[in-house]
Order: sequence, then C-alpha cells, then structure tokens
Amino acid sequence: MQLTLPITVHLVSVLPALVIGAVNLAQEKGTSLHKFLGRVWIPLMLVTPFALFFIQPNGTFSWMHIFSVVNIIYITSSYIAVRRGNIKAHRAWADMAYIGTSVAGIMAAWLSSFHSEIKYLQGADFRHYES
Repeated sequence: MQLTLPITVHLVSVLPALVIGAVNLAQEKGTSLHKFLGRVWIPLMLVTPFALFFIQPNGTFSWMHIFSVVNIIYITSSYIAVRRGNIKAHRAWADMAYIGTSVAGIMAAWLSSFHSEIKYLQGADFRHYES
C-alpha cells in the first residue's frame, strides 16, 4: 500500500494521539496540563477516523471503518460528558477511545503484515522445490 494523502493524515493524527493519550492516562487528572493535552487529543482523535474513511484498499469499506464510527461516538461522548461535568463518564469514554484505537492499530498492523506475507507467498515460485 502506498503512502497516500488519507494515510498520511491518518498517521500524522493517530501517532501523536496515542502518545498524548498515554501521557494523559498516566498523569494526575484535572490538572491544567491534562486539560491542555485533552484539548489537543480530541481533535487528533477525530481526524484519525475521518481520514480512515478515505482509506479503502479494496475500494470498499472494511471492518476497520466500524472502529472509526465507534471511535467518533466515544470521543464525542467523552467531550459531552466532561462539558457536563460528568468526570466518571468522561474518563470511561476517553479510556474506551484510547484502548479501542490502540487495539485497532495493533490489529491493522498485524493483519497488514500477515497480508503482506500471503501476497509474498502467492507470488513465490516454488518450482525449484519440486523433485
């Protein structure tokens, strides 16, 4: 798969979002740094799934696009919860968004490498192994 604009936008948004999310999960909650990083994290986490909608290796949507819709719901719900002062719900939605994005990324990377191996083997010439 070549590096297209949607893939670039997706990677440029998701990679810092994963780092910022890890920092925010590890640090004390409610601090000004936590709030600042959250204000950076939310737009990154919204750009990530929207960019993925334009990534369609087979010309159609795939299982990864379901994660995009779910992620948009999680991030939006997290934002609404914190604006309403429901910190418990905010934390739950944000945690689910971060964990879901991490799991989806790991699955995509694993499946991508697995797919590459299959493509490699399909193109391999095994005739020299025949007796």
